[in-house]
Amino acid sequence: MLARISLMTVAMLALAVIPVQSKMTWSIDFETGVALNGYNDVRIPGDTGTDISLTDDLNSHPRIVGRVRLGYMPAERHTLSVLFAPLRLRSDGTVNRAIIFQNQIFDAGSELEATYRFDSYRLTYRYDIIKREKLNLGLGVTAKVRDAAIILRGDGKVGEKTNTGFVPLINFKLELQLGRRTYILLEGDALAAPQGRAEDVFLAFMTKYSERAALKVGYRLLEGGADNDEVYNFTMVHYILVGTVWSF
Repeated sequence: MLARISLMTVAMLALAVIPVQSKMTWSIDFETGVALNGYNDVRIPGDTGTDISLTDDLNSHPRIVGRVRLGYMPAERHTLSVLFAPLRLRSDGTVNRAIIFQNQIFDAGSELEATYRFDSYRLTYRYDIIKREKLNLGLGVTAKVRDAAIILRGDGKVGEKTNTGFVPLINFKLELQLGRRTYILLEGDALAAPQGRAEDVFLAFMTKYSERAALKVGYRLLEGGADNDEVYNFTMVHYILVGTVWSF
C-alpha cells in the first residue's frame, strides 16, 4: 500500500511541476474487454508448497476488465503517463491430491476456490526517437508498482499470499499509419531478470472518428512471474479489448 501511494504521489508531483504550455496535449486512454487465463502455475511457499495450476487443475473463468491511462506531452516527442490496470481472476473445482498452500493443507477432493489479483500502477516516460508522417517509434521507462494476491479457500480454510513491490520496465510504442485515419499500434512494457520477468504487450487496430478521438480494437498479452523461496508463480493472460483515446 505504501509503495502504491508513493508512486501515485510521485506521478501527481511530476505532472504538477511541468510548465503549462499553450500547445500542451493531454490524453485519456480507456479500454475494456474480456480477460482469459492462459496458464497460472502456483507453488506457495516456493520451496515447500504443492504445485497447483489455477487453469488446469481448477476451472478458470473469463473476466470483464478495464484500465485507464492519463497522458501528458510537455513538449514534442516527450510523453508522461500514469496508468491504473486492475485485474481479478477466479478459479474453482476439486483436486485429487492434498494441496499445501501458504502453510494451509487442503485435503484431496476438497472444493476449492482461488482468487488471483494483480493490480498495476505505472508511471511512464517515453521519448519518440522516430517521428515521421506514417511512422512513430518511442522508447522509455516505466516505474511499476504491483499490488498482488493469490488466495485459496476450501475446507473452511483460507491461504493467502500478498505481495506489493516495485518493478522497473522498458516501455515502447510503435505506430504505423495505414490511411488518413487508420493505423496499427504496438505498445507495451517488458523486462526480464534472474528474479523473474514481466511483459504487457498490446497490438491494436485504431481509427480516428474525430480530430481528437480514436477507437481501438486489439489483443493484449500479459505474462510473467517469479521463482523464489517465498513464491513460485508464472501467469499468462489473454485480453480481447476495445477502447477509446481522447486528446485535448
